[in-house]
Amino acid sequence: MSTSAVLVLVAGSAAVAGVARRTGFSAPLLLVAAGLAASYLPGIPDYTLEPELVLPLVLPPLLYTSALDSSYRGLRANVRSVALLSFGYVLFSTFAVGLIAYAVIPSLTVPAAFVLGAIVAPPDAVAATAIARRVGLPSRLVTILQGESLANDATAITAYRVAVAAAVGAGFSWGSALGEFALAALGGVAVGLALMVPLQWARCRIRDPLLLNTFSLLVPFAAYAAAEAFEASGVIAVVVVGLYLGHHAHVVDFALRLQENAVWKMVAFILESAVFGLIGLQLPVVLRALGHYSTVDLVLWAALTLASVIVVRFLWCWPATYLPSMLSARVRDREGRPPWTRPLVVAWAGMRGVVSLAVAFSVPHATEDGGAFPDRDLILYLTFVVVIGTLLLQGLTLPALVRALPLARADPRQEVLVEAQAQHEASGAALARLDELLADPRNRLPEPLEERLRRVLDRRRNAVWERLGADVHEGSGESADAVYRRLGKETIAAERGVFVRLRDADRIDDDLLRTLIRRLDFEEALVEYEEE
Repeated sequence: MSTSAVLVLVAGSAAVAGVARRTGFSAPLLLVAAGLAASYLPGIPDYTLEPELVLPLVLPPLLYTSALDSSYRGLRANVRSVALLSFGYVLFSTFAVGLIAYAVIPSLTVPAAFVLGAIVAPPDAVAATAIARRVGLPSRLVTILQGESLANDATAITAYRVAVAAAVGAGFSWGSALGEFALAALGGVAVGLALMVPLQWARCRIRDPLLLNTFSLLVPFAAYAAAEAFEASGVIAVVVVGLYLGHHAHVVDFALRLQENAVWKMVAFILESAVFGLIGLQLPVVLRALGHYSTVDLVLWAALTLASVIVVRFLWCWPATYLPSMLSARVRDREGRPPWTRPLVVAWAGMRGVVSLAVAFSVPHATEDGGAFPDRDLILYLTFVVVIGTLLLQGLTLPALVRALPLARADPRQEVLVEAQAQHEASGAALARLDELLADPRNRLPEPLEERLRRVLDRRRNAVWERLGADVHEGSGESADAVYRRLGKETIAAERGVFVRLRDADRIDDDLLRTLIRRLDFEEALVEYEEE
């Protein structure tokens, strides 16, 4: 792929995704449609991806971003539910969907069918968790969906590697397959555990935010490459490292945290947009390669594959939810009987996404003996159908389903109360520490500066409590806290305008302008954070 083709892909995908974000439309579906339309325009380059480059370049940063934002404590508290979905369900889905595909598609070999099963096995719960938060789903259910999406990719890709080895003729046997799976999984965990502490040590000792962000960008690729060098799962290593670094992010310099969060959001946005855009661009090419199949067969196989993916998840979720409490008195006493709405929501929140697409693109073109990979284009086509079909069918209906079910909703007022209590305790500790520091003669401050420090702490403590009261200003209809934030932004904007005018009048130079603007940017970032 040429440099200009990459530029067109990234810029076009980002623009379409930006339109989707502004209009509230599903970004993946709009990107697919835009890519499909663009593929028929004259002058659009032929987009092809080298399979051996997709996994090491696309998946590590996406998984690392998800791991950084995940809750280690939440995963540990729900480890059984997460494990049953991310390991048990993925393997069950790989075999079940693979066997169904092998039974209904005459040309598909057993290894190729399992390749397809592994590719479409892992749900992408990013959209599901975003919907869950928006409609107020219980936090435990959100954590389970997040944990599943984090670990299921590693299981699916490990199973995919085993299936590909069988499909290309690399000395496959069931014993060797199980051994390779165990080596990849355990080796990935071992490499992640070995790297996480040294990487965190380095993060805490690099003080330059620019260097730290460069280091952060290299971490997922380094963890992936290190694990792959030992023939272990690079994906698992990336997840383990990301979980550990995310759990200990509080010890890192504040400037790094601010910049790192923005940088990784940008990276994930670009990669996800580009991959979904590639679906539309590649779909006509894939369809042309399927010319020797009848249209009726292609539609039938696609419908059966999509249906099997959806049904198999339901077949797993109900036993996985209720069997533990039926078989274990300890689980039953601790958790009781889960409501029937939990497995229903989890089963329906099974949209496939960017990981399935990235893995599908990585299917090799040839086998060990130089022949074509069996039914590669058919596997790509069925993957596209499953991803688009689940996004359309499940993604668009999940909000309505969640709203219609008698679920225990998260209480926003209770969440604010917990936040306010935590902030009250932290502010009390901060004031005590300030009094202790000011008692030292070396830390004496003029009274206005000392009072300013105290006002900042009081403001931080009282802001959350004000949200509970939500007193509305008579003139503007806003709460007092909202008025405070709005006025703060307006005053900062006024200062920024003066600095620019002074620069334009040659009263200050550009270096001083950048210094002053940077100070205001930090002040405005604080206001924005309080508003969220």
